[in-house]
Amino acid sequence: MCSARSGGGVDVADRNDFEEFVAARSAALLRTAYLLTGQHADAEDLLQRAFLKVVPAWSRIQGSPEAYVRKVMVRENISRWRARRWREVLVSRHPEEPTDSGTSLEDRLTLMAALATLAPRQRAVIVLRYFEDLTEVETARLLGVAVGTVKSQHRDAIARLRVLVPDLLREGSDERRTVAP
Repeated sequence: MCSARSGGGVDVADRNDFEEFVAARSAALLRTAYLLTGQHADAEDLLQRAFLKVVPAWSRIQGSPEAYVRKVMVRENISRWRARRWREVLVSRHPEEPTDSGTSLEDRLTLMAALATLAPRQRAVIVLRYFEDLTEVETARLLGVAVGTVKSQHRDAIARLRVLVPDLLREGSDERRTVAP
């Protein structure tokens, strides 16, 4: 690794690696942040806060840096939700990028509104399992909880979503297909 340091004390090679990562993965991470927050501006803020927390530890990240950033985003979002839940106003907005899910805009907005009513951990489980396509084990590792906790959070979230949007989530339907915004 390059030993030259920039003015901020960050290794030049690390800075370049981080900048390349941000350029390559920002769009995907922003989509995850949007699904976690439900609002585009909040998603951008969440992603920026995650990047700010990750950059000092960049050279020490083991494994997948994207998984690490996602973990930071989930934890930051839970902290943000706890701090602001009494004054947060939930507004449904659709992502700026069109999706190929085959569902109508109205269905996607209905689903986003329903997701916004879930507790932060439940929402994180749904986002990570269905939108990021992680396994239960990967989701548990990312959230720092037991697999059983992921299963119970998933069960409770799906039960709530089935009540809130029964036409989108039918018992026995292919949830991975019908949950996509």
